[in-house]
Amino acid sequence: MSQTSQRPEQVPQNDHDPAEATTPGPDTGSTATDSTETGGQESDSADSPAKPGPGQPRPARSWEAVRHLLVRLHFYAGVLVAPFLLVAALTGLAYTFTPQLDQLLYGDQLRVERVGDAPRPLAEQIAAARAAHPEGTTASVITPPGPEDTTRVVLAVPELGDKQRTVFVDPYTAEVRGELTTWYGSTPLTTWLDDLHRNLNLGETGRLYSEVAASWLWVAVAGGLVLWLGRSRGQRAKSARGVLLPDRGARGVRRTRGWHAVTGVWLALGLLFLSATGLTWSNYAGERFGRLLDAVNGNAPALNTALPGAQAPAEDHSEHAGHGGSGGATADADPAGFDTALAAARGAGLGGTVVVTPAADAASAWTVAQNDNVWPVHYDRVAVDISDGEITSRTRWADHPALNKLSKLGVQGHMGVLFGVVNQIVLAVIALGLTAVIVWGYRMWWQRRPTRADRTAPVGRAPERGAWRRLPLPVLVLGIPAVAALGWALPVLGVTLAGFLVVDAVVGAVRRHRTA
Repeated sequence: MSQTSQRPEQVPQNDHDPAEATTPGPDTGSTATDSTETGGQESDSADSPAKPGPGQPRPARSWEAVRHLLVRLHFYAGVLVAPFLLVAALTGLAYTFTPQLDQLLYGDQLRVERVGDAPRPLAEQIAAARAAHPEGTTASVITPPGPEDTTRVVLAVPELGDKQRTVFVDPYTAEVRGELTTWYGSTPLTTWLDDLHRNLNLGETGRLYSEVAASWLWVAVAGGLVLWLGRSRGQRAKSARGVLLPDRGARGVRRTRGWHAVTGVWLALGLLFLSATGLTWSNYAGERFGRLLDAVNGNAPALNTALPGAQAPAEDHSEHAGHGGSGGATADADPAGFDTALAAARGAGLGGTVVVTPAADAASAWTVAQNDNVWPVHYDRVAVDISDGEITSRTRWADHPALNKLSKLGVQGHMGVLFGVVNQIVLAVIALGLTAVIVWGYRMWWQRRPTRADRTAPVGRAPERGAWRRLPLPVLVLGIPAVAALGWALPVLGVTLAGFLVVDAVVGAVRRHRTA
């Protein structure tokens, strides 16, 4: 694909790369070196290299074609998927600060006025909450995370659907501080920002946007790393300084590209982490991940909540209880049972904030689950027979399979809670950095647009089409099954990639027809 244009000696007076602004010769928009290094722009005639006609030799296969193919893939991922990534970055940035925003907006409910000497029994706190809000049933009680925090009495109210009414009670005075409509323990603001980040508040249909972003983020990052690390111009490109720091003497598109690439290098690990963890609970790829956990027995161990001598096994509701869910109780539980279950759990070593959930039925035990999401996390659970305060079953965080642990910790890290404020700061930096990378990417696209009067394209052209025809046979033999497997594991990636290929083929056919 290389063109033979020569670099002019003089420096043109504009904001473009000297090699691109005044290069004589064919309408390429870049020099040969640029074409290799950054996926240079094509001419109208080179946009879709025609298939060899009768009697013409087939293009030679070379490993350089792999680079050209990555250039085109990275280009389209940047131009077409970047809007999804930008929305995900900005909404994720907003979600990062939800702990502080919650304290600002809901401080009266979340905090006590004065720290007392000792908390009142849970039964007394529940009685106060139920006196103020007799609707629904008591689904669970969440003990305060710290001495300045309130107890949360979670009520299952049928008209709220999958949401709950949480009553906040001062543990020292049993005074009701207020109530909020919550979703798995999240405040209304956090719930709204969470939905905005996951689905733009459009429900299940909107979740496609976030899965597109997560599915393509790692592709864009990996492709960009390969292109930046594999470029061959000069000794500086091969040095650590050339990889990790932009060339401050560069101008125009080279300067923009340097900042785009170097920032991407610094953010690469964080972006790959966010892509992987986001996919684990996405709609389609998440379902595939769930199948993998089932196949390798990688799920969390189930807590046996059946009481000794019960005729039928009870369902384990403690996983949902850990989020402040309903726990499956259909009748209001005896408030005294919460104190019995809590005392048994404390005696078994469950410290910190815990979620106490009533039994689902008469044949089931109560559950108490640790809910400490900050490292080092605590997720032990016990089943309690409140008739005698005995522990009937227990699961320990240490016994969770490694894959389940990685998934659980990854989710908490993705949400910004695993390492507290440090986690929030890191996520905010990554979100801001990704936003800058996207803006620089579009600026490069604009800077590489044709500027001569005889050029017709209004913006920068895509890199060369048809590089796959020159790929070495081993790459094709191994690559096609690998892409098919990725398309199965990440369905949204597979479908959108197929869509890009179809559109690209149609555009190429139309252009060839026009130039024929």
